Amino acid sequence: MSHLFIIFGTSLIKNNNMAVKKPRVPRTRNAGTMTEAAFWSMIRSALRQKSRWWKPIAECKKLARRISKSKNKRQKWEYQCKKCSKWYKSDQVNVDHIEQAGSLRSYDDLPGFVETLFCEQDNLQVLCKSCHDEKTKLEIQLKKFKQK
Repeated sequence: MSHLFIIFGTSLIKNNNMAVKKPRVPRTRNAGTMTEAAFWSMIRSALRQKSRWWKPIAECKKLARRISKSKNKRQKWEYQCKKCSKWYKSDQVNVDHIEQAGSLRSYDDLPGFVETLFCEQDNLQVLCKSCHDEKTKLEIQLKKFKQK
C-alpha cells in the first residue's frame, strides 16, 4: 500500500517501508503560483481556443461538406473524411493540421507554433474522429521514437 505525505515543499513518498523525497517543481510564473509547464500549457490552450475561429478552418470544413443524405431531416450537412472517404455528421469530424503545430514549451517555440497553428487551407484537412485519433497516436509514437 502506498502513502503520500507532504512535508514543507517536498513530497515524501512512502512505498514498501522506504521513504523517497521527490523535489517540488519551482513555481516561477504568475506571482509564484504556476510552474513553467502550467504557464505554457495555459498559453497553448488559449491560442488553440482562438484558432477555432480562424477562417481557413471553417473554409476547409465547408469544402468537405455536402447536403446530408441521412433520414434525419435536422441534419443539414455531412462531411467527408479525407483519409477513409466516408461521410460523417459535423460532430464526428475534426479539422486537422497536416503538418502538426508542434510543441510550445518556451518563447523560442512561440513563432513556429503560431505560424503553424494559424495556417492557410493548404495545411488543413477534414478527418473523422477515428482517423484523426489514429494519426495523432502515430505522431506521438514517432515523436517518442525520435527522442530516444
